[in-house]
Amino acid sequence: MLLTIDCGNTNTVFAIWDGVRFVNSWRRATNHASTADEYYTWLRTSMNLQNVDVTIDECIVSSTVPRVVFNLRVLCDRYFDCRPLVVGKPETKLPVDVRVDAGTQVGPDRLVNTVGGWDRHGGDLIVVDFGTATTFDVVARDGAYIGGVIAPGVNLSLEALHMAAAALPHVDITQPQKVIGTNTVACMQSGIFWGYVGLIREICARIRAERDRPMKVVATGGLAPLFQQAADLFDAYEDDLTMHGLTVIHAFNKEH
Repeated sequence: MLLTIDCGNTNTVFAIWDGVRFVNSWRRATNHASTADEYYTWLRTSMNLQNVDVTIDECIVSSTVPRVVFNLRVLCDRYFDCRPLVVGKPETKLPVDVRVDAGTQVGPDRLVNTVGGWDRHGGDLIVVDFGTATTFDVVARDGAYIGGVIAPGVNLSLEALHMAAAALPHVDITQPQKVIGTNTVACMQSGIFWGYVGLIREICARIRAERDRPMKVVATGGLAPLFQQAADLFDAYEDDLTMHGLTVIHAFNKEH
């Protein structure tokens, strides 16, 4: 069985792939101080609670937090007796090209999303990922990653607004009933929600214009369905796009 690990700035997701489907997945807060022993104890406990009894003998890791990679490597080596593939490392091959400025380091999550999106939807693609940052990854016709856009994440924007303005409360993101708010919370929710709808629509429109061709927009991340309800921003929503991309990269490296 393959253990796929996607470590983001906020959360880390562990999922088990049996070659056909994901058996199960678990999410925990990202903590660079977590040891390999802590990871294993938590993961084994989570598996036992859900009666998941499988043997893990292969692992692949994508991490936007370099400090956690060492302990994830130790986890795989010590407890699963395997050397993990780590996306972004020279020894891990990608099934697509990366065409960016020389010396530019592309986040592993963006490469994995590109691979996952290309495998499921083909090229000429914009992948919008609602994470700590809201990222737009542009996939060429042949599947190559050719750049993108990074904007502040929705929750990050809300938190910054709350922290910087003492009179403004912390609010949850939701679709407001009206654009014009008649109280502080409604005003903030409208600004964030409709502001991001406009941001997504405008950036995707400009990418399409710059590429001068139709491009499919695929979204991933927990808040994507919320924004899709308000307007037809996306052609598809994939809740497991990153994990799927990891399985594609793993299979490609086994074949090559």
